[in-house]
Amino acid sequence: MQPRAVTGLGVVSAIGIGREPFFRALRDPVPLADAPRRPIESFDATAYPGAIVAEALHFDPTRYLGDKGLRTLDRLTKMLVVAARLAMVDAGFKKDGLYVHSSPERVGICCSNAYGSLEAITELDRVAKLEDARYINPAKFPNTVSNSASGYASIWEDLRALNVAVSDGNCGALDATACADIYLDSLRADALLVGGAEAMSEALYLAFCRLGALRRVARLGEGAALLAVEPMEHARARGARVRATLTGYGTAFVAPETEEPLIFASGEAMEHAILAALGDSEAEPGEIDVVASSLSGLAPFDDAESGAIRRVLGDSAAIAAPKHYLGETLGAGGAMGMATALAWFDGVPPAHLVAGSLPSATKTVLVTSMGFYGNASAVVMRRAD
Repeated sequence: MQPRAVTGLGVVSAIGIGREPFFRALRDPVPLADAPRRPIESFDATAYPGAIVAEALHFDPTRYLGDKGLRTLDRLTKMLVVAARLAMVDAGFKKDGLYVHSSPERVGICCSNAYGSLEAITELDRVAKLEDARYINPAKFPNTVSNSASGYASIWEDLRALNVAVSDGNCGALDATACADIYLDSLRADALLVGGAEAMSEALYLAFCRLGALRRVARLGEGAALLAVEPMEHARARGARVRATLTGYGTAFVAPETEEPLIFASGEAMEHAILAALGDSEAEPGEIDVVASSLSGLAPFDDAESGAIRRVLGDSAAIAAPKHYLGETLGAGGAMGMATALAWFDGVPPAHLVAGSLPSATKTVLVTSMGFYGNASAVVMRRAD
């Protein structure tokens, strides 16, 4: 990976919407285990007494997008479009809805979601099964396609360079950085919005309940985070503020020994991914000040990931777990980790370390994502000088 400048952030999360509110909340975030219970807004939870999720509370897209053209968009799309708009403004590409740097033909989007179309598919299936297929709303059918949300973000924000949707479960948002590096290197775009999104829905919550994953401390979450990523020379030429650099990426997959496991935690894959990211970044293990891990409360996956981190970085590695207050945001998890790293580079101290001690300064961060199917990815980020 070539060093890539991160010049802006658009984020919709359980603790704040927009870069500045998100950074403020990260100064003293409340762990989900200690957070007060609130009514669920994203779906009718009356059939699930005791349900707790990490929602983007009181999310009102009309505040950012106006009140026209939203009726047929699902929750995922609304969050991703809001994140895209915030990122474009934060990076300085747009002001008052108009481009002030670059052009529509030279800016694109490369993002991830793991289960994004589930809400729309469930709604259409419910209408077809309980009523009649004739009553399906055709205007909502496009939402059943996994790249629909990024497509709408391109339309709303006039991003014409390219539109790529990455589907790799929890690792997708970090994998999107590798895709973005390739597209920037081949001059397909001057800048890309890179990250991921995931929306809460009844079907998603029910699936994790059936798997027994929510009986522990894990909490499902939702949100969208997009980083404006561009070549360093392009950022400098337009006088942009560089908030961080993406300098290394690694990924790996290790299959289970048998075909029986439905989900599989591979510490070996995580170890390979971390080593590959460090090698790509030309960084030594001792240079990593803190890890923005994907520890979420799912014990087998947490144990595999933390073990891999310690094997590579040592037993004293500082490990933070942003998902403890953002929730398990699945396809958006890696993007939330990168957004958290940006806050640390901005002077926000890493909160609630689960291992190691607080660094005196955060200059280099390793962001990790553990997949549910034997896959793992990692990205190295450095504070901009």
